[in-house]
Amino acid sequence: MADPVEPPPLFENVDILSDQKEDDDLFISARQEQSEPYHGAPQENLNGEADLSNLSLDDQKSELENVPISNSGTQDTLEQVEAASGDQFLDISITEPQKVGDGMGAYMAYRVTTKTNMPIFKKREFSVTRRFSDFLGLHDKLSEKYLKVGRIIPPAPEKSVIGMTKIKMSSQPEGSPSNGSDFVERRRASLERYLKRTSQHPVLVVDPDFREFLESDVELPKATSTSALSSAGVMRLFNKVGETVNKITYKMDETDPWFEDRLTHIEALETQLRKLHANVEAMVSYRKELSHLTNGVSRSAAMLSACEDHNSLSMALSHLADTEEKVEALHLEQANTDFFILCEILKDYLGLLGAVRDAFHERTKLFQHWQHSQQMLAKKREAKAKMELTNRTDKVDQAGAEVIEWEAKVERGQENFDKISKMIKTEVERFEKCRIHDFKMMFIKYLENHLNHQAQLVKYWEAFLPQAKAIA
Repeated sequence: MADPVEPPPLFENVDILSDQKEDDDLFISARQEQSEPYHGAPQENLNGEADLSNLSLDDQKSELENVPISNSGTQDTLEQVEAASGDQFLDISITEPQKVGDGMGAYMAYRVTTKTNMPIFKKREFSVTRRFSDFLGLHDKLSEKYLKVGRIIPPAPEKSVIGMTKIKMSSQPEGSPSNGSDFVERRRASLERYLKRTSQHPVLVVDPDFREFLESDVELPKATSTSALSSAGVMRLFNKVGETVNKITYKMDETDPWFEDRLTHIEALETQLRKLHANVEAMVSYRKELSHLTNGVSRSAAMLSACEDHNSLSMALSHLADTEEKVEALHLEQANTDFFILCEILKDYLGLLGAVRDAFHERTKLFQHWQHSQQMLAKKREAKAKMELTNRTDKVDQAGAEVIEWEAKVERGQENFDKISKMIKTEVERFEKCRIHDFKMMFIKYLENHLNHQAQLVKYWEAFLPQAKAIA
């Protein structure tokens, strides 16, 4: 067996000190069992990966031996899947948010309704009840399977300790503003967008866990690992810190200009999206403040109308108060529309850009694996050469076997690095198409709503104009 060696710097979760660890598959979470084949597509693993176990040396699996990332037919397979799903649809909606329980043990449950004609589902329409932690658990399962192979996993909505605490401790009836109904509606909408984005991916949509989430009308096992106070949550926090440090301190020597250009583009896009998101939030706050001020104008006009002796002027002031009240409601409606159409979509895409970065980082980690294997191969060759020079024939055979072992690891490392690079290019291409389409639809919907609001505003003031002219 190989002699104990020092682990590579800035490389987490890899124990090379243990002889048995070399037989473990670090990417076991990226594999999955064969599931029901997708209609019209070749029967293979959902992530389009081939079994590389036949690459093992002497039937022993090494730490990088079975990293099923892709195969040469991945692009064709995805194109076939997308072509086969051309006439199929999957419509997901989330309704009826309900508070379950009382006190700090309470939680929100949501009704997830699905309508589809996809043959992989047992029914054409079905509904299930899910809690927020179920959504987080689904995201964790999909990330565990597919992130390590270079796929872009849509992020789940973020937790809000303040918002949920307000819901748990509130004794007001559901739907009242003081009960946090705005927070519940925002979360409901964000969860619905998360499921729809996941369903748009031709591989994630046929994943067994995703299908079980949508159609299994039983309570899912509680995803305790999603709790921030759980041991898994604490470990996840430490791992995230380690990942962040690794991202900052490690800079790989990029040989593919495509990745360098894409990363620069993503960084610039993220910066400008953050600025736009902040300005849209400010605009929404301004519209809400304008609505509040308009309400003050309406009340003041009504009180002035009550103490006005001139009949026609009093009547005009009364109509002005009514008009301002309608305008107030219109400003508030437009503020809410701007928030859900612009602000929330921009926030979602900031999270999606983070998911793209995560996929890029998985490629960097595979590059570190590959580089470490090359360094170890050089050391093993040097050790073998020293043994041959010193005529230590009892150790030469073992050293030769170790050299062959690390040569295989280097070859697999390069192969896996090339495959994840190809996978990421495919995923980013799909991401860009979806991004352009989503932004197009966002702008169209925003402009249509804005024009409707402005047209309604003009109607209100046109209706008031005869009252103003009637003052005599």
